[in-house]
Amino acid sequence: METRVLKYFLAIAEEQNITQAAKKLNITQPTLSRQIREFEERLHTELFVRQNKKLYLTEAGLFLKKRAEEILELNQKTEQELFNYQETILNGQIAIGCVEAENSYLLTQIIEEMVTDHPQVSFTIFSGTSNDILEKLDKGLLDVAILIDPATTDQYNRLTLPKKEVWGLFVANEHPLADQSSISPADILTTPLICSSRKEVLEMFCTWGGFVEEELTIVGRYNLIFNVLLLVENNVGAALAIAGAIHHRENQTKFIPFSPPLETNCVLVWRKETILAPTVQTFLKKFKHALQA
Repeated sequence: METRVLKYFLAIAEEQNITQAAKKLNITQPTLSRQIREFEERLHTELFVRQNKKLYLTEAGLFLKKRAEEILELNQKTEQELFNYQETILNGQIAIGCVEAENSYLLTQIIEEMVTDHPQVSFTIFSGTSNDILEKLDKGLLDVAILIDPATTDQYNRLTLPKKEVWGLFVANEHPLADQSSISPADILTTPLICSSRKEVLEMFCTWGGFVEEELTIVGRYNLIFNVLLLVENNVGAALAIAGAIHHRENQTKFIPFSPPLETNCVLVWRKETILAPTVQTFLKKFKHALQA
């Protein structure tokens, strides 16, 4: 017996009316009438009799009602137990792409929770620019990714992470701007810069400052900020970056935010219309729960 038809039968038994039962089930009255008629034909018995515009169960109907309730209860219990079983044996690997950002702390919390709850789950982390990460995500080499705007993510599922990323300059402690509390567009025009290799970042930066690229003194470009720290420390240039890009070696460098402020979001993305492994589904569920907390 199909559980769907049993649910139809129980709805009619409860409502004692085909029309009301159809509304409750969100199906049409003719569809419900046909399903029950065919069900009775397969069972070779009548399940309902009509009296005073109401439907009452026959003896066979009363017997089936008890059994149907037991079957549906067992079906629900079995589905829940199977879900719990799958949760307990969750295993596999999650491939994660992640930019260097302040919001990385949330990723570490979720990973810690995942491996604690599911010891058989492992993970790999690929660090790079948003462009590098998206290329691997598109090829299926990554399951999920944390990116920093500006990034083109229209073709992905997307969750915005809570903490804003603050843009500014990393400078050496002896840099002429090191004593300032903020960096203005005027300061930029007199400062040798080491910029991100991403075109989108440079466009955002120029829009913020109201200048064109040709006005800037760009002495170098980078993909990961860690690669240019020694250049910053040796006053080769000031590096355009976000505050959360590094949390170490701050005794030799200093982060100074822009004024007016320039802030962007970090986002968690994964491919649309893709069948996700149970491990990845659980990872995303934990992420969504953390964002709602």
